[in-house]
Amino acid sequence: MGIDDYITGLKSFKGFAGDIVSHKTFDAQPAAWASGSAFPCFKNDLSRFLAKLGIKSLYTHQARAISLILDNCHTVIATPTASGKSLVYNLPVMDALISDPKAHALYLFPLKALARDQLDTVNQMLDGTDAICSQQLTAGVYDGDITAYQKTKIRKNPPNILLSNPEMLHLAMLAHHHLWDSFFANLKYIVVDEVHTYRGIMGSNMAWVFRRLLRICRFYGSDPCFIFCSATIANPGQLASELTGLPVEVVDEQGAPCGKKDVLMMKGLEGAAQTAITLIHAAVYRNLATIVYTQSRKITELIAVWAGQRAKSMADKICAYRAGFLPEERREIEQKLAKGELLCVVSTSALELGIDIGNLDLCILVGYPGTMMSTWQRAGRVGRDGGDSAMVLIAHENALDQYFINHPDIFFSMPPETARINPENPQILDRHLDCAAAELSLDADDPLLKSAVVQERVQALGSEGRLLLSRDGHTWFSRRKRPHREVSLRGTGHTIPIFKEDTRESLGDIDWHRSYFETHEGAVYLHRGQTFVVTLFDHLKGVVRAKKETVNYYTRARSSKNTEIISMDKTCQVKGTRVGFGKLKIREQVTGYERKSVSGQKSLGIVPLDLPELTYETQGLWIEIPDWIRQRIETDHLHFMGGIHALEHAAIGMMPLLVMTDRNDLGGISMPYHPQVDTSVVFVYDGVPGGLGLTLQAFDNAEPLMQRTYEAIRDCPCETGCPACVHSPKCGSGNRPIDKEAAKQILDMLLEKEAGQGTVAFAPATPASLFPDFAVPKKVADEKKTEPIFPQRYAVLDIETRRSAKQVGGWHKAERMGVSCAVLYDSLEKDFLVYYQEDMEKLVERLGQMDLVIGFNITRFDYKVLSGLSRFNFHSLPTLDILTKVHDRLGYRLSLDHLAGQTLGLEKSADGLIALKWWQEGRLDLIVDYCTQDVRVTHELYTYGRDHGYLLFKNKADHQVRIPVDWK
Repeated sequence: MGIDDYITGLKSFKGFAGDIVSHKTFDAQPAAWASGSAFPCFKNDLSRFLAKLGIKSLYTHQARAISLILDNCHTVIATPTASGKSLVYNLPVMDALISDPKAHALYLFPLKALARDQLDTVNQMLDGTDAICSQQLTAGVYDGDITAYQKTKIRKNPPNILLSNPEMLHLAMLAHHHLWDSFFANLKYIVVDEVHTYRGIMGSNMAWVFRRLLRICRFYGSDPCFIFCSATIANPGQLASELTGLPVEVVDEQGAPCGKKDVLMMKGLEGAAQTAITLIHAAVYRNLATIVYTQSRKITELIAVWAGQRAKSMADKICAYRAGFLPEERREIEQKLAKGELLCVVSTSALELGIDIGNLDLCILVGYPGTMMSTWQRAGRVGRDGGDSAMVLIAHENALDQYFINHPDIFFSMPPETARINPENPQILDRHLDCAAAELSLDADDPLLKSAVVQERVQALGSEGRLLLSRDGHTWFSRRKRPHREVSLRGTGHTIPIFKEDTRESLGDIDWHRSYFETHEGAVYLHRGQTFVVTLFDHLKGVVRAKKETVNYYTRARSSKNTEIISMDKTCQVKGTRVGFGKLKIREQVTGYERKSVSGQKSLGIVPLDLPELTYETQGLWIEIPDWIRQRIETDHLHFMGGIHALEHAAIGMMPLLVMTDRNDLGGISMPYHPQVDTSVVFVYDGVPGGLGLTLQAFDNAEPLMQRTYEAIRDCPCETGCPACVHSPKCGSGNRPIDKEAAKQILDMLLEKEAGQGTVAFAPATPASLFPDFAVPKKVADEKKTEPIFPQRYAVLDIETRRSAKQVGGWHKAERMGVSCAVLYDSLEKDFLVYYQEDMEKLVERLGQMDLVIGFNITRFDYKVLSGLSRFNFHSLPTLDILTKVHDRLGYRLSLDHLAGQTLGLEKSADGLIALKWWQEGRLDLIVDYCTQDVRVTHELYTYGRDHGYLLFKNKADHQVRIPVDWK
């Protein structure tokens, strides 16, 4: 019983009557072989090597790609699954290693499991080079699963081929490149597998990881060639080029054969999970090797368990597979599936990529994966030997799935999506510039700094003290030795840890922004199928604690939002309205959370929260709703706010049709009146600080977005709105208010539907009233620059004490130390004035006349000592503490002596211990001279910083650098 029998049984099964909405057959395609003249010209005779591998000829796409690579062209191979991409990069690498056994290649995989899977293949190929290579060639995996001893061994003697992942490259190799000098110096090829996964946040981070990698390679004298492997996307060349900043050749024709493939689409009338279980049982009964893809870890486990429970004779043939399993558990499952010991594996996207799991017959998708690229990538996991195969898509009830169920013709004609990254996202860019400067100092002529955007961010980081400029003003240094651990490659910002309350055992990390919505106090947090309730959310210290607890509910954050348009970069007219795109400032506050029962989704109440407002800038588009439409909706007694709210949800749900994204990467706000636009407006924005270019791509397809949003609402059979059209699973207001009919009519009028199509056409308002003047706040750069304001009269103060910290019982008792003398420089009198302990009231009177009091450690020490001698509140004085300013910039303290020596070439005349000895000896004259010198040095530091905007110090690497200061 083969796949044809399975499909026949599926279509004739009465339980699925009316469930199958489409069935399409794709005919088998023969192989296209490269001719002899098109065969690549290797440097070495690889005929025996190829024969040993059983390779007699190459597909056309393999031959063309290898020829480009041998010509040292950076190349991306974008062909379907199982088209022989690994051979494309392995053959040129083997050829290079045979010619130069000291050479190296770096193979990067997005997942550790992929690297482990490929190691066996690479070792088999290396074994085949024994007869034609002068020495043994080696390969090895460098990831977080190997021991510290193994890591040290690999660093000291790197294998010819190193298989790793992005995190290890970023954290272990680039951050410690001096330990890898021979590897980088002899690096010939960089293979980037599954490059289509490097999009969005991950891709934007990887763009800088690759630029930093190239920078390190140039430093050690190498110029490696990049080889990218990609699934079928619309822009493989553009993506690879944006990731590296290099020109990249594209090979996207398909020369490999493929068998007949049947694709069926089902409504999932009994529920997607229940339908999948029935399909699994029928497949296992027929001995069809099956892979089932789900959308979450939880449903993965549940389907595998339920399928085994309902057919116990099949239980040992069905297994779950997901991220979170131990490496040895994953490899055991992969091997059992490849050997046929398992017949069905239920997986998350973890098995979407190229892990070898043998030849499969059937792919079941429990829900649309979110992109056409992922859909066909998963479909390509079956029929890998050229045999017949099938894919069944079971729809969920969300908007995107239901749209395809209602428009199967669009599903089969949809082109692959465009992968987008935004390396100019300032949050991402800043962190990688810091890492780059820590790896190698950034000179003014560094290629990394050639872009105007990068130069602007470097200057901003310099003004914040995160990058430090050399004394000569030509070189930037990081203020930290290892900033790398603060960079999450799969997020824009820092993450915060989640701990078990009782044992302090780690439950993982969460992105700082997401933590407000998912790990607030009272939130239910899922980890490996277990439920935890968050008991502590310290957003200031960045710590979450949770206790294990079995509950019958889940939680959903409630929030309020507002937005401001910072700049309008583009506009376009779509039928009866205007769509804009630009930079937005989002203000969002989590106000509480709702408890909802797991069974029945019933609300169990809302719990208020008091959390600070989140503010960030991002990119977004907005659709203006003219006033005449609002008037018409309200005249018809429909809920206008509910209508634009429903429109917002539906538009976000439809965006993955046009953009390679997930609705969780997006946010939205609908406003019945926005003062800048002067009308009603619906915003959709990138839900990541800085933006990722997602809504920019949607703006470029504004009319199709609005059209498909309208179709999704119009064609949904529900009456008042549901998850298939206008409800959102992440709505901060609990999907209230929602008016589906109002949303349909608003879009109907915006798109100017013709009468006779079941809709009523309304005359739009005049263009003048449609497009009022747009009010954008003036940028700071456009405003008149004001000169910095410095105090007219200021004092510089320093004191010496009579007793040491040890004598009074510690620094925290400084008020008991007493004063031997205090020296004050008065800028009006241009004189140094001396005060003794009995003169404290005169000192207080003088200080009260000042616009500013300046000192070094004055707030934590001098004022505390003086407070023991006067009831005056010294902290009420306008004060500039140079030590505090330096600490705020650097994160650590520097001595007055160090700053004076580096900045002014001056030294202190003594120190505090000697001054205490002088007090005991009654040598007040020496104490006064010493204290006066400290005041003079502090005053000169102040004036130097005021006039130059920086002080100088030596960092830990012994470089003399500037620390920016702002005395205004």
